[in-house]
Amino acid sequence: MSTLEQRYKEVRQRVQQAAIKSGRSPESVYLVAVTKFAEPEDIRELIELGHRDFGENKVQQLAQRASVIEEWYERIRRTPRVTGEHQGFDPSEPVRWHMIGHLQRNKARKVADLIRLVHSVDSLRLAEELQTIANKIDREIEVLVQVNVSGEESKFGVPIPAAGAIAEQIDTMINVKVRGLMTMAPLTKTAEGSRKYFARCRELFDDLCTQGVGEGHFNLLSMGMSGDYEVAIEEGANLVRVGSAIFGDAPQQEPAPASSSVTSDG
Repeated sequence: MSTLEQRYKEVRQRVQQAAIKSGRSPESVYLVAVTKFAEPEDIRELIELGHRDFGENKVQQLAQRASVIEEWYERIRRTPRVTGEHQGFDPSEPVRWHMIGHLQRNKARKVADLIRLVHSVDSLRLAEELQTIANKIDREIEVLVQVNVSGEESKFGVPIPAAGAIAEQIDTMINVKVRGLMTMAPLTKTAEGSRKYFARCRELFDDLCTQGVGEGHFNLLSMGMSGDYEVAIEEGANLVRVGSAIFGDAPQQEPAPASSSVTSDG
């Protein structure tokens, strides 16, 4: 069975190879480690390996994990180091948390001062709420517009024709900065099946860049997860969101008894 370190290094290597294959520098592609099913010790191990970008799907989970990791940072800062202990850890390099799941407006305040980037802005109303929050806490919030390229009703995101208008409206806000686009491909049997969806999002991204949206800071394209991140990079992604390929598959849940009303949130 492979270790967390082995899986992480393999993903890093495959990210680098995909970047080179697409004619780009490996350093131009950022890996966001999705901690949905990770244990706190797994996150700490990755930090000690030098990783800093982590993503979460749910607000409460992100807030809890950010708090646990910050407490760990503080303990390390206060405790004299033993030779060889935490050798990859530099407390001057903070963790960058990414909100990658659907963000409800009434929960945005809980993570606004924790996040480096919101990948999932799917309405102008959410952007306006983030602007209100950003004004109150006096900080800039960077966001991506989530685009529903596949048109699936089960997916969040704005339709392709509306993406440009929303990005332009966000671009007029004072403390919310639109940095690019995010999309999720539908589930397909092979990674290759995701390619056309990534290619379409890249076309939209290029069109908006050409139109001057973001005035030079519209430069992030978040596409690809554990099953298709290499294809996403080949199609232009410079942010990939990888969870199970690093931390392992989700733990198997015991089936609930037939008489039970307990359900899983997936």
